[in-house]
This record gives sequence, structure tokens and C-alpha cells, in this order.
Amino acid sequence: MPKVSVIIVCMNRPDLLFPCLDSLQSGTAADTEYLVVAYLFNEENLALLRSRYPWVSVIVSDSIRGFSENNNLALRQASGEFCLIINDDTLPAPGLIDSLLDDFRSLGDDAAAVSPKIVFPDGKVQTLGRAPWTMWRYMKHYLHLVDETVPGPWTMKEGLFQTWTLNGACFLAKTAPFREAGWFDERFVFTPEDIALGHRFNDMGYTVWADSRVSLTHLAGGTVSPMERVIKPARVKGALEFYSSGSPVKRFMLASYIWTVESLRKVKYLFRDHPDPTSRNAIMLDTAENVAGCVFSSLTPRETFLSLMEKYKG
Repeated sequence: MPKVSVIIVCMNRPDLLFPCLDSLQSGTAADTEYLVVAYLFNEENLALLRSRYPWVSVIVSDSIRGFSENNNLALRQASGEFCLIINDDTLPAPGLIDSLLDDFRSLGDDAAAVSPKIVFPDGKVQTLGRAPWTMWRYMKHYLHLVDETVPGPWTMKEGLFQTWTLNGACFLAKTAPFREAGWFDERFVFTPEDIALGHRFNDMGYTVWADSRVSLTHLAGGTVSPMERVIKPARVKGALEFYSSGSPVKRFMLASYIWTVESLRKVKYLFRDHPDPTSRNAIMLDTAENVAGCVFSSLTPRETFLSLMEKYKG
């Protein structure tokens, strides 16, 4: 049995995937298996992946799936004692896997997951630990008023420290509690499955940790993609599921708040130039309309995503 199962979901981007795989393999001493979910790969890239990395187990995913579903395809096949969840658009520092394994050797049996320090290419920290996420915190975040790099009880400490929840770009988890938690919650298509998992671990009596001495670069492009028109509404629907905690009153309050914010954004972008449908202003206008139009619907995050994919088909 391998010590670690590495899980990577890649949406037909070998230019991102291959450097990530090279970095991981060259700097890892632990017995490791690699499971890559080739999401909507074309035949040429699929053949290239298999020929260049014969030691990788390729799982073809040709149906429309979100982050949770795609990762779970591989997680259900994982045989390692630990599972490393890592984005394809990341460049891990040498020895990342071994360093995170070393952390577990100094922690108790209740430790479920450890995250590295995740930084952007310019060196700015994205996350180093994460505080609990509540509905109020999400509402502030929706207006870009949450800074996760501010030092606090759960964040931005030195060395190995206990935190609350996870960043799905990279973390190492013990397979047994991960399986016990039900893997990633498939209600969520594009977030907050990582936050939900960390909360789930805590609810089950496990602990989550972060280590400032282990780093990973998250490339995370900053341009606005036309897919934002589809992804953000599904992301918001997932947030409504998680932060309302099953309460119709909380759900209505949060939906009303989001509807108000997006309606105001829609007005803002109506008064800006829209040179073509792929321009940033046009995409942002469509996105605001789609989010405002979906928050009170009964559609699930997945159904929201699929309906909008159909709307923009072709």
C-alpha cells in the first residue's frame, strides 16, 4: 500500500498539470501513487499525458462535474494511508509531501489534515490557515472585506499550528477520517467544499493544521473568464447551501443580501462600455444578472450550473 495517494483534477490543461507532476515526483521520497482526473480532455492531450507519465493512473471524466465530484472519482480509488489534494495550477516546493508527512508524526491521532502556506507567484500569501467561516463572514467576503492574511487565532502563525479549515488548492489528509467524512460534499460544484470539509472534520472531533515552513505557489489566474457567468452562480448556490445550515430564514436573508449586491453591480455595469460579449464589462454584467436570477430558485448548485451551461452553449 502506498503511503500517499496524490489526487489532481485537471481540465484539459497539460501546460499546468505537467509542471505540477514534475515538481511533485522529483522532490518526493515517500511511496506515492498518482491519480489524475483528466476532466474533458481532448484525445491528443489524453494520449500525451499517458505517454509522458506512464506511472500516473488516469481517470477519464467526460461528464459535467464539479470540483467535489471529480476529486471523489479519484478518492474512491485511492489506496494510500494519506491523500494529497492539490490543484493542477500549483508549483509545490521541493519535498512538500515528505514535509507534510513529517508534520503528522508530531501530531496526535486526532489530526485529520495539514495545509502548507499557499502563495501567489508574486510571493503574496493566499492562505496560511483559515478561520471558521460563518454566514456573517461570507457576507463580508462577498464585498471583499475579508483578508485571510491578517494574523489571528487560526491564521498566519509561525511553524506548525492548529487552524480551523482548509484551502482546496493543497492539503494532506489522513485517508481514514477523510473517508469517514464522506469525502468532499458533492452538493457543491464550485466551492465551498474545502471549507465545508474542514468544518466537518472539526464537527467529528478531528483537528486541522497548517505549517508555515512548507510552501506551494498557486498560479491562480486573475483574468475574468466567460465561464464566470456560469461558475459564479453555481458557487453562490453552494454558499447558500452551506451558510444557511438548513435554516430557511438564514437562506432567505443571505439570498436577499446577495440579490441586492448583484442588482447594484448589474446597474454599475449597465453604464459601462460593452465592446463585445467577451469583454470584461459584458461578462460581469451577465454574471450579475445570472446570480441575481438564481438565488431564490429551487435549483441545486449543479442544476444551476447545467442550466447556464445550456444557456451559453455554442
